Parts: sequence; structure tokens; C-alpha cells
Amino acid sequence: MTAHPSPSGSLVAEAEAFLEAHPEIEAFDIVLHDSNGIARGKVIRRRELLSLYNDGRHLPISILGLDICGEDVEETGLIWEQGDGDLRAWPIPGTLVPVHNSTPPRGELLMSLYHLDGTPMPSDPRHALQRQVDALAAQGFFPAGAFELEFFLLDPARGPDGRLRPAADVLDGRRSTRTEVYSVDHLHGMLPLFADVYAAAEKCGIVAETLISEYAPGQYELTLHHRPDVLQAADDLMRLKRIVRAQARAHGVTACFMAKPMAEHAGSGMHFHVSMQDAQGTNLFVEAEEGIWNDRLLHALGGLRATMGESMLVFAPHANSWRRFADQSYAPVSPTWGVNNRSVALRIPAGDPRARRIEHRPAGVDANPYLVATTVLAGMRHGWAGKIDPGPETRGNGYESITSALPIPADWRQALEAAKASDFLKEALGADMHRTFTAVKQAEYRRVMRTIPEIEYDLYLHSV
Repeated sequence: MTAHPSPSGSLVAEAEAFLEAHPEIEAFDIVLHDSNGIARGKVIRRRELLSLYNDGRHLPISILGLDICGEDVEETGLIWEQGDGDLRAWPIPGTLVPVHNSTPPRGELLMSLYHLDGTPMPSDPRHALQRQVDALAAQGFFPAGAFELEFFLLDPARGPDGRLRPAADVLDGRRSTRTEVYSVDHLHGMLPLFADVYAAAEKCGIVAETLISEYAPGQYELTLHHRPDVLQAADDLMRLKRIVRAQARAHGVTACFMAKPMAEHAGSGMHFHVSMQDAQGTNLFVEAEEGIWNDRLLHALGGLRATMGESMLVFAPHANSWRRFADQSYAPVSPTWGVNNRSVALRIPAGDPRARRIEHRPAGVDANPYLVATTVLAGMRHGWAGKIDPGPETRGNGYESITSALPIPADWRQALEAAKASDFLKEALGADMHRTFTAVKQAEYRRVMRTIPEIEYDLYLHSV
């Protein structure tokens, strides 16, 4: 009997079996994710693992009240209002894995934060998603999904002009500055790096699938296998980002997950494919007659359209996020929906009706997948509760179908104000997570606005 029974459901037997199977592993990264999706935690030694499973691990409550720079945001209520006391982090069952290509050999374990009495800490983004999953389960619904990961591989050194540049191929040092979209031969130059990415994903139990050369120099996409559990789908995305970053670094390359690192080229999205099942595993979005959409799918689209504007801070949480949204850029600029159409925000992909799903396209790769999934599921529930009609399907060029009826914010500041005022988002995230997230974003907005960018000196120093 443990001194503190794990509220996460983790069992010490999992750790014992892992240690027996991996005598070579000396240390473990224990990782939880803050509102920005940044991995926070510690590196512990092998001998500490069993005690972590038995008693959890104390971590300061302020770990979830940090901005993108790791600075305390007092307005979250998680710093001095709480005396910066310790809470207890517990292992997430099934997430103890070996790390590929690490020296010395190391493991990784995902954690969630709980109050000392064992209740979930509501400003932990994973708990926010669990809350939506539980609400759907109470109604007999079970969401399934997968994320797509777009990113850039960049040279660690900037070019002679001081700008970012695509990484040279790790195979032979060749460098391309062209948009090698869907070029198979171009992928071959990075195959040694991606072989390590796939090997690392396999060790984590992640099914990484198709690799694509994307629509910008140095940009790639990895797709992930559809999971019957969206919590696991979000875990996969978080882990895959760390894997890509680590394996790129091992090959002398920088992995970049900014939404828009190059002004003249397309940005990186994090499309979320989501479907809904009943208790028997039946996909509830499948239509009785192909192309005649059922109400469950249509009302989900209606809810997502109706709530998109006030939710955009979740999907585009940083100053740079808003540079991704541009006409003809493959990033949506209006809450449109359509079928087999990449110019809309909510796409029903072509294919086997049994795999019918919604591809939610607004989120950038810099967004937190736990909060993205939380908000999307809440939007779908909102649509079902109100039987919201999504309106007519957008056909053809969605960039010519911008609607004024359901506008999305024009910039980061408008998104922040909309999110702070949103009753929907407060309910979707939970009041504590909503306060934490919006307070962190407010602090980051102020940080950006008091920093004078170089272009302002270039434009105004000798002109006004």
C-alpha cells in the first residue's frame, strides 16, 4: 500500500517492470506541460523512480504560472496568492518510455499536477482536456483524433544577410532554397535525421506515419496515426515535437516550431483531425448516404464556427502566430467549412466514409495541443446543445468567401480581448485554466509591445 495512492491511476508495477527491462537507463526526464505547451520538470536519477511512483513528486504551483520566457505571471493567481507552495505531480500511466539516441541512456515520463488532496490541479492543460473528455463520456460520446505536425529544419547559423535559412541536407550537405513541395528526392537528404525521428517515436509507442516536404524551403510535415483517445493524440504531438527537436539537434540542425519563421513563405500549422464514436466504437459522423451529412456532423461544424472567433487565442497564442494568417496561404482567414477543400477552416476530408472526420485547420504548430483539443471538443458540444446550423458549404476558393457574420479577430490583441470576455472559453477551459492562460497571454502581449523592433528604427529613426 503506497503512502499516497496515485490519483492518476499510475502503478509502481509499471516502473518496476521498466527498470527490469532497461538496466542501462540511468536517468529520467519527468515532464509536465504549461499553458504554452512548454515542457517543465526535472531530470531524476534511476534510484528515484520508484519513490516517484509511490509518493509522486512535489513541484511548485508556480510552474504553471510562467510566461514564454519562464517568468512568473502574478495575475495567474498561481504565485504569491498561493505562497508558491508545492503541489504533487504524478505519472501519467503508460507514458514511461526510453529515449532514443541519448547518451547516457535516459528515459522520459509524462506527469500531471494534482493538489495535495489528490484533486486535479485545474490550471494543468491536460486536466482541462480530461474534463471535456469526461463530459462527453457522460453523454455516451468518445472523441478520437490525431494531429499533424508541420515544422522547419533550419541552419543553426544565419545566412550572410542575417536571415534564417533552411538547413543543409544532413546526408551530403546540399542546400535548397526552393519550395520543394511534395518532392520525394528532396526528402532523401534528410532521411538519416528522420530515421532517428521514426526510431525515437517507435520507442515511445507513437505511430508516426507519412513524411512530406511542405510548401516552403526547409519545411516538413509528419502525420500521426489516428488515436481512439484524444488525450493520447495530444500526448503524441507533445512528444513528437520534443523528438524532432532532439534528433535535429543531434544532427546539427535546428527544428523550428514557430508558426511563421519566414515572412515570404507559408507558416506551419497543427491541423487536428477529430471524429466522434459511441460506446461500441461506431463513428457517429458517418453519413447514411455518402455526401448527405448527418446532423451530428453538421451541428459540430456549427458549434465550431460559432465559437471560433472567441477561441482564436488558443489556436494562435503568440505574436508570431498572427503572421501565419494571410490570403492564399493555406491558413484559414474566416470560419468557413467545406468538403475536400484546403482553403477553409473546417474541412471534411475526402476518403472512405467510415473514416469521416473534421479537420480543424486554424491552429498553428506553436499552439498547445491539449488546449486546442479542449476548445474544439467544447465547440462541438456547444453545437450539439444548440443544434447550430453551420450554414452553406464553401465551395471553390474559401479566401473569396470571407464572412462578416462570424468574424475572427484581426490580430493578437483582438484575440486576447475576445478570449478574456468569452463565457464559452471560460467554460471550455475551466475558470482557473482560463484565468491562467489569458493572464499569461496578457503578460506576453505587454512584453512584446514594450520591445521596439528593429524595423521601427529602420522606418522612423531618420524620417519623422
